[in-house]
Amino acid sequence: MFFRFSWSLIVSLFVVSTISLSSCKGPKAAQADSDRLPDALLWKIEHKDLPAPSYLFGTIHIIPREDFFLPVGLDEAFEKCNSVVFEFDINEMSDIGSLMGMLTGLMMKNGMTLKKLLTREEYDEVSAYFEKTGLPMMLLNRVKPMFLSMLADVDMHPDAMQSDDNVSYELELFNKANTSSKSVSGLETMSYQMSLFDSIPYPDQARMLVEAVRGTNTESDVFDETVSLYTSQNIEGMISMIGESTGAESGDFENVLLRNRNRNWIPVMERKMKKDPVFFAVGAGHLAGEEGVIRLLKKAGYHLSPVSVYRPVSPRRF
Repeated sequence: MFFRFSWSLIVSLFVVSTISLSSCKGPKAAQADSDRLPDALLWKIEHKDLPAPSYLFGTIHIIPREDFFLPVGLDEAFEKCNSVVFEFDINEMSDIGSLMGMLTGLMMKNGMTLKKLLTREEYDEVSAYFEKTGLPMMLLNRVKPMFLSMLADVDMHPDAMQSDDNVSYELELFNKANTSSKSVSGLETMSYQMSLFDSIPYPDQARMLVEAVRGTNTESDVFDETVSLYTSQNIEGMISMIGESTGAESGDFENVLLRNRNRNWIPVMERKMKKDPVFFAVGAGHLAGEEGVIRLLKKAGYHLSPVSVYRPVSPRRF
């Protein structure tokens, strides 16, 4: 079955989607130096009404094991928190009902297929790309194009995604939480994340897919660029990768997968922090930017400070 490979692949697609749009036409203007956030993935959240500080950590959903590291201060921050909150509750991944709902949510509705959305030339082009990665089109024809475009943006063979040579930050932190008997929950549900694919019309998704596949032949590896920015903890650089596009669908794409979700998370985070100190772990692409989680929390009256700032030396390995 097409979805036989590791669930870490599916989890990994969300961060890629927020920092890499195949239809980008140019880089987004960088934040002014005076307003630029420091290079830090781990942030302390404080407020006079909180029982204790909480923490915000930016993840990359999949990374080569040789590049995996934990920022200075993460272990201490983790131990101070009573619960760990991800984008969605990872416990859902062991629930057969949730998983079946997710797989169903990846399929186009009303009998729509890629063959109906693409020209013969485009379909052959897309088919050739995925056949090369070992994913036959007979299994992909009904899959929503936005999902497939994310696979093309990563440009990595599915077997590599589930290899022991790669690590999921979410799964590592999830195991760490279970080991220390911390409760785990999410800012949104897995079914909600799947519903995001319905927010962009299928023809627009199909156009993104074709551009993503063609981009694999002409652009540098987005995944490698992302890992480089992540290991240097350059959260402003990660948000700048989103870029701007003249296509209206790309603006919708960015709103759906990034800005709207960030705004939705703030009241959920506030409710959870008022009960107990929380360790939040979300894709690093959500941290920076004018409507990133850090600035949105600051606007809501919280004080955020980096726990440790990147210095150009070898990072501490896990």
